[in-house]
Amino acid sequence: MPKMKTHRGAAKRFKKTGSGKLKRSRAFTSHLFANKSTKQKRKLRKAAIVSTGDFKRIRQMLTYKKK
Repeated sequence: MPKMKTHRGAAKRFKKTGSGKLKRSRAFTSHLFANKSTKQKRKLRKAAIVSTGDFKRIRQMLTYKKK
């Protein structure tokens, strides 16, 4: 069986935290800011943790990712 390859698209989008969780950036941050409130835009800046339902699937794509 050959080695699994790291999914390069996923590797660019997720980072591992010190405790082993996965950090992701939020959606809806590229355009149409005139329609969004200041509070909403401020909250979109913060990173989020990947949900438990998606964690297993994403972890498999990031087989050899260190940090």
